Amino acid sequence: KENKKRKRTEEAEKVSEEQSSSPAVQEPPVKAKKARKKELSKAEAKLASRESALEQADEEEKQKLFQNKVKQKQRASRAVTKSVANSDTGSAVKQRKETKVPDETVNRRTVFVGNLPVDCTTQMLKSLFKEYGAIKSIRFRSLVPAEETLSKKLAAIKHKVHPNAKFINAYVVFKEECDAINALNKNGTEIASGFHIRVDIASKNSSHDNKRSVFLGNLSYDISNDAVREHFSVCGGVVAVRVVRDRKTGLGKGFGYVLFENTDAVHLALKLNNTDLMGRKVRVKRCGEKWKAPQKSLDKSRAPKDRVDTAFKKKRCSNDSFIGEKANPLKKSSKPKGLKTVPRHKAGKNK
Repeated sequence: KENKKRKRTEEAEKVSEEQSSSPAVQEPPVKAKKARKKELSKAEAKLASRESALEQADEEEKQKLFQNKVKQKQRASRAVTKSVANSDTGSAVKQRKETKVPDETVNRRTVFVGNLPVDCTTQMLKSLFKEYGAIKSIRFRSLVPAEETLSKKLAAIKHKVHPNAKFINAYVVFKEECDAINALNKNGTEIASGFHIRVDIASKNSSHDNKRSVFLGNLSYDISNDAVREHFSVCGGVVAVRVVRDRKTGLGKGFGYVLFENTDAVHLALKLNNTDLMGRKVRVKRCGEKWKAPQKSLDKSRAPKDRVDTAFKKKRCSNDSFIGEKANPLKKSSKPKGLKTVPRHKAGKNK
């Protein structure tokens, strides 16, 4: 029994020793495995970082491609919108051109009003023409600013007109053409002292009757339309007076026109040629005739050809004629001069 116990104890000790010895032997390979795992983890980390960098680059490329596609779509949409806008603008331009085509109708509805006082306003013109129909717009023209830096529009708004400016013109646009034609009845009316207005259709086709008109020249630069009207009112009814003026200064250019009611007044107006008008002799002629300067007449009457002064003729010849070689004078003879004997028959004749 004791032997059996000893054997069991020995076997148990052996098993314990084996168990104790086995982990001691197996410990070193376990540590190597752990070291290998650590080394592999570093390489894997590098590989993982590389893979992540490549993935990020791929994602960035994908994002760039997506952004480029979005930009292309936006550009295409903008181009479409621009084309639509251009088509809209083109249609608008076409509409404007279509509206500009019937300009003649606008001109037929527009009335030119000339020789207005400088202090004339839109309300005054509306009250003057409102009886003929609805007025669409009123525009003032031929306004001379008080300063060169001011524009005409600003000068009209601020009422800064040149002190030498005496009149302005205007355009009155009616809604109906018949109203503009009826407004011509106001032509020649005196709206202020010394201001007889001239009313005419602004259409380019409105022909001017040369048979009832005269041309005026050598006018004073600061002459007024009413002064011309008064001067030629003796000849007959004056329909309109137009003095051509400079746009910048408003001063006259020295010539103008007068339109009469009848052709008979033209014959009477031609008789006023070289008459005094504001200190100058006015030149009157028919419209369309070319003016010829008068030839200067010589004060001294020319003498007949036979009575021309010989001395003047000699001087003229000496200056104009060709002078050739002069002949040598004859040599004086050394013989003394003797008295010439005259025959008897010739001597009797000389007596």
